[in-house]
Amino acid sequence: MANATVADALREFMTFLEILDDAYWEADRIQHKDTLYDIISIFHTEVTELNKLSIQDHHFPYEITTEVLRRVVPKLERLSSLQEDIIQRTQTATDFREVLSSVLNILEEQLDIGSL
Repeated sequence: MANATVADALREFMTFLEILDDAYWEADRIQHKDTLYDIISIFHTEVTELNKLSIQDHHFPYEITTEVLRRVVPKLERLSSLQEDIIQRTQTATDFREVLSSVLNILEEQLDIGSL
């Protein structure tokens, strides 16, 4: 997603949070729940900050507002590599893959990372 706006980021992050919440409740091991909860907390903090912006600002280019979000990419990569073990339900796994790609594109744009 080239040049994501605040509205784009909010939409993708909120969708991602919903999927992560589903994955959390479907996870069968406490370690998996801990991993998911950590990522949920990070994105929840970012979404909370974005929601503080005026609705008129939602068309501006997105910029990361919380420092902790800058450090989430390795956690997302780990979750992606362990996805088959952590996310059991087919629909949740499919949704996760689709939205993760968009979320990583937004973060890649912000963090100027060549490949995630």
